[in-house]
Amino acid sequence: MKQTITEQDIREWVANRDLAEIRAALPILAPAEAADVLRELEPAERAVAFRALPHAYATEVFSHLSPQAGEALLQDLTEEETRRLLAELAPDDRTELLEEMPDRLTQRLLNLLSPEDLQEARELLGYPEESVGRLMTPDFAAVDPEITAAQALERIREQVAETETIQSIFVTDDVGVLLGYVDLGRLVTASAERTVGELVESGVVSIRAREDQEEAARIMEVHDLTVLPVVGREGVLLGVVTVDDILDVVAEEATEDIHSLGAVGHGPAPGLRSGLREATFGMIYRARFPWLFLLVFMNIFSGSGIAYFEDTLEAMIALAFFLPLLIDSGGNAGTQSATLVVRALATGDIRTKDWLKMFGKELGIALALGLSMAAAVFGIGIWRGGFELAWIVSFTMVGTVTFGSLVGLLLPFALERFNFDPATASAPLITSIADIGGVLIYFSIATWWLGL
Repeated sequence: MKQTITEQDIREWVANRDLAEIRAALPILAPAEAADVLRELEPAERAVAFRALPHAYATEVFSHLSPQAGEALLQDLTEEETRRLLAELAPDDRTELLEEMPDRLTQRLLNLLSPEDLQEARELLGYPEESVGRLMTPDFAAVDPEITAAQALERIREQVAETETIQSIFVTDDVGVLLGYVDLGRLVTASAERTVGELVESGVVSIRAREDQEEAARIMEVHDLTVLPVVGREGVLLGVVTVDDILDVVAEEATEDIHSLGAVGHGPAPGLRSGLREATFGMIYRARFPWLFLLVFMNIFSGSGIAYFEDTLEAMIALAFFLPLLIDSGGNAGTQSATLVVRALATGDIRTKDWLKMFGKELGIALALGLSMAAAVFGIGIWRGGFELAWIVSFTMVGTVTFGSLVGLLLPFALERFNFDPATASAPLITSIADIGGVLIYFSIATWWLGL
């Protein structure tokens, strides 16, 4: 049997109605790989191939489909097929599906859930967007501290089919408050008569359900965890977050930060989260236009600054030669600074309270960079207009690089301070601010130097 299955293979099997071949061949791929293959098919072909898959495998494949592909597939499945699929999805995957689907489809899916699953889904959807509560699964292994190791293992065997992971067994009291955890390996190797309370590891790291998903990712990275318990205000264990869920969060947050840094917002339609290939024309347009429209008006100030210093420009026309070079240098320095700060804030390497310390460090670095670049352009200034122009350009280079760098440093801190995403300090925004400042610095220095 072929070890690589392509969309062309699936198309041929679908055309020939060779469903047995699909059912036997496609599961050699990992579910994520199979989802990539199905995504290349036409909706009707995808539905036929999906129906041919074994139920458990089909559920795993569906959880890896993009929102657009998943929505299209649900439109082709029967009501009974959709009900079975929803029942077999893990609670966290089901929550993600429900929050990504259009409201009309979400309501239809909720109506197909069993009473127990519907209550669970409503509880999870009741948490704020991008909170840990939306990400967690309420299916976890928990035991009482009074029972023996043998009894605990028997209880875990009964729970394993409905549990996301059994690597860590959580220990709770009679009202569900988290007391600690026991590694499965330690439980298996312990004497059968020992109680769980004797084996429990206290000081377990946990997180509140309403905390941001990024905080969960940070905690799991710092403490090298594969499972993170989620608790309520009184310490009751509500669910767990597993490392595979966190990897998805990290990838999504990194993509969001990159889009923000490039002044590409998600806008009214969050379609870009599922990938550029499946995003529609309208989604991409709505994500890019608002920032470009705003930056047009910001750049008007640069033109106004040039117009204000028209007499200075007429007195030394050679100043125009260096204008793009100088203002671009300031913008580039600001983008560098902002990129470093935004990433450091995202990883927790620095906090808002560190702004003054970072300001002092960045000021020194910016001055050093500005002086180095000033030395590089001094000779060009002499060549284009003599020593007078060279000094004007050199002093301006120091000023624009320093100004741009400090804007790039301080803007993310300011946004973080007022609870905005620091990544909103995008490269085009900082460049536009640096352009305005660069024009004013350049012509102010030139006007003073020339005595105008």
